[in-house]
Amino acid sequence: MKVELLHLTRVFQRGFKAVDDLSFSFTSGEVVGFVGPNGAGKTTTMRMLATLDVPDSGDILIDGKSILDDPSLAHRAVGFMPDDLPNRSDTTVDEYLDFFGRAYGLRGKELADAINGVEDFTGLVSFRDKTLRELSKGMKQRVSLARALVHDPQVIVMDEPANGLDPRARIELRELVRALAEQGKAILISSHILSELEEMCTTSVIIERGRRLSTDFKDETAWIRLKFNSEGGEAILAKLLEMPSVKEAELSGAGFRVRIDAGDDAAESLAKELFAKGLVPIHFTSEAGRLEDVFMHVTKGALA
Repeated sequence: MKVELLHLTRVFQRGFKAVDDLSFSFTSGEVVGFVGPNGAGKTTTMRMLATLDVPDSGDILIDGKSILDDPSLAHRAVGFMPDDLPNRSDTTVDEYLDFFGRAYGLRGKELADAINGVEDFTGLVSFRDKTLRELSKGMKQRVSLARALVHDPQVIVMDEPANGLDPRARIELRELVRALAEQGKAILISSHILSELEEMCTTSVIIERGRRLSTDFKDETAWIRLKFNSEGGEAILAKLLEMPSVKEAELSGAGFRVRIDAGDDAAESLAKELFAKGLVPIHFTSEAGRLEDVFMHVTKGALA
């Protein structure tokens, strides 16, 4: 299934363009990270894809057919996971999913099977009789995802699904997204946690002021991850910063990151300098195209 967003524009009060001539596409099996500063237009774009808002111009196609001409196409094909779950304190997980299943036209055994299936997939079986008020943030996010999946859509739109989750819940969410991609779902997912997106996305779209930014810039440097079987992080860092080939260096977890010129010759020079300083790395790998670095390079942090 192919989703195409074509020259979307959405204008709000006083002429503010939340989305400005935005175009991109994604297909089945892809996980696209949707990235931008606060107020960049991500949520507005996702709401238009879910038919919760309507563009002032442009179109959205699913397999070549316009969802503006036929919104029911999106209702069948798209599952939308909003950034927050409504707090219906007197509603159980089962009741909540039953409501949305019926809204999608499911009835009888088909409805029961759909609810059981998404509760099993999202790990909600033991929580089905709990009210939404009783759930943790991580469990509420699972319910929100189950709601998006209950009608078995081929396109999943997820708005800040990792927001407020603890580290374990983020890892579990990442595994669920990967499983959905392996099922052939086309996934668009926004997040401010760029390291999380990089772990699960096949590509990314960066926007600012409602417009897509080009990431086709030439970076003449590369980042190398290093780890040593020795103590003294600050002392090692000082030695790294003294090396002619090293442009930047920083502590990173249990190791270090250093920035050098791109290419094999620069990596070889770094290796020679390490050994000359008596530093023998037990881990020496390059980092390719870190999303955080690309984001900081192409955005200015502007809202309007």
